[in-house]
Amino acid sequence: MNAPRPNRAAAALRVASSVLLLAALVTGCASTPPPPVRVKVIAINDFHGNLKPPLGGIRLADPADPGKTVAVPAGGAEYLASAVQAARAKNPNHVFVAAGDLVGASPLLSALFHDEPTIEALGLMGLEASAVGNHEFDQGRAELLRQQQGGCHPKDGCRGPNASWGGARFQYLAASTIDTATGRPLLPPYVIKRFEGIPVAFIGLTLKDTPGIVTPSGVAGLEFRDEVATVNALVPGLRGQGVEAIVVLIHEGGFPSGGPDECPSISGPIVKIVEGFDAAVDVVVSGHTHRAYNCRIAGRLVTSADKYGTVLSEIDLTIDRRSRDVVEARAANVVVRHDQFAREAAQTRLIATWEPLAAPLARRIVGRLSAPLTRDESPAGESTLGQVVADSQLRATEHPSSGGAQIALMNPGGLRADLKPGDDGQVRYEDVFAVQPFYNNLVTLSLSGAQLAQVLEQQWLNQPKPRMLQVSRGLSYQWRASAPVGQRVVPGSLRLHGEPIEPQRRYRVTVNSFLAAGGDGFTVLAQGEDRRTGLMDLDAIEVWFRGNDRVQPGRLDRIQKLD
Repeated sequence: MNAPRPNRAAAALRVASSVLLLAALVTGCASTPPPPVRVKVIAINDFHGNLKPPLGGIRLADPADPGKTVAVPAGGAEYLASAVQAARAKNPNHVFVAAGDLVGASPLLSALFHDEPTIEALGLMGLEASAVGNHEFDQGRAELLRQQQGGCHPKDGCRGPNASWGGARFQYLAASTIDTATGRPLLPPYVIKRFEGIPVAFIGLTLKDTPGIVTPSGVAGLEFRDEVATVNALVPGLRGQGVEAIVVLIHEGGFPSGGPDECPSISGPIVKIVEGFDAAVDVVVSGHTHRAYNCRIAGRLVTSADKYGTVLSEIDLTIDRRSRDVVEARAANVVVRHDQFAREAAQTRLIATWEPLAAPLARRIVGRLSAPLTRDESPAGESTLGQVVADSQLRATEHPSSGGAQIALMNPGGLRADLKPGDDGQVRYEDVFAVQPFYNNLVTLSLSGAQLAQVLEQQWLNQPKPRMLQVSRGLSYQWRASAPVGQRVVPGSLRLHGEPIEPQRRYRVTVNSFLAAGGDGFTVLAQGEDRRTGLMDLDAIEVWFRGNDRVQPGRLDRIQKLD
């Protein structure tokens, strides 16, 4: 039996079809885009040396009554480190960055050692880069550079557990902070990190208003340039290096509505800044206002992580391999709750090496309280804590030999924590230090009655929000919110012990050295004459406690708001 002959035409057709199919597959493979690179940016801001969990944690919406809030234990280095580890484990392409104020206005455990424990703790967590905040300049530029580069403190030496101080493992960035002697940034303007070969730039900025909110001598010889102009000028150079993905770390922020991981609306300086950035900027990590938000401004992702390590921003970037640009950016603000994150052992060990060195001073009893003193402001702007601090400063400087003060004024930004009694009402040194960690001298100076009225009007003038000075006993006045800025103090209402303040008469006024230099926008105080430097502010409140059996909150009636 003969086998059938194959159909040569059909065979040729099958061969041709196979060739075409193979060509199609090859062509298809060539046109399929490569998978994107996914990067996780982990971010914090305004840590302020809170190695131990901050009192009060963070306030969140009450699940039982969304109209109210409850305090949830959160933050501190041990728990923050665990949260960072958890975030890092989600993606091998990760970087841990910050938006400034990591140190300064710190609790005693950190401040007593010039914040070296905090810088060490953040390096141990794996922090890689941070913008320089205004509080990094609290002790001046030389101290900031020492913290970056290492070396023992020029006055106190190396007081920690080691014989030397190695400096920060992470890099501070200061693109807009210019050394006027050289014309160059005080610290590097940016760092570039590569993920699977794709470069991502992180630009660091200090807010341009820094000279007005720090002691002027600490920033002498420095220029703080406009944030928008600085970033936009850097963009062409970065693109010339093949960088298309740009993240800005900026120590400036906003005032949002909503919870820590949302942003129904936002106001404040950050809005116009972000709107002005070059389109090449993809993400903005912000800070300074001590708020948590997850926003879109001008189409860009903008985040902030509250303060004291209570929140961690997890930012997920999707980067196209061909364009090298960010094609998607999403974020989640994670509350560093103590019931969800454990203490991280390495941080616990680090704290344990520093605590014994601070303990003798930290635990010293300085006095007693009958009830908490808080920073909660009345509708007029007074607080029970502010009154006591102002009164303590007046008492410390009212004797003629100490300055002859008649009035004391305290800026609310200098009050960093509420004061709560412990067992039997006891107040420890570390408690009062947490309230006033800057350790400023008191300065008594002479102002005319007209200048004093101008100082009070500056509470609303050129301020991001009203800064209501806390006033000492005997001083009183009324104000109207409906009156124009500059004219809000009711004429004739400004009185001292019931007597009208006379415009031409000279008065002796005590303020801390920060305010005396015109800090927080109170420029008229810099005009004060016949200056007498007195006690440190912290020492004054300790003396106040020792002179009172049990300090108690006063009536909030020195300032009255009429509408």
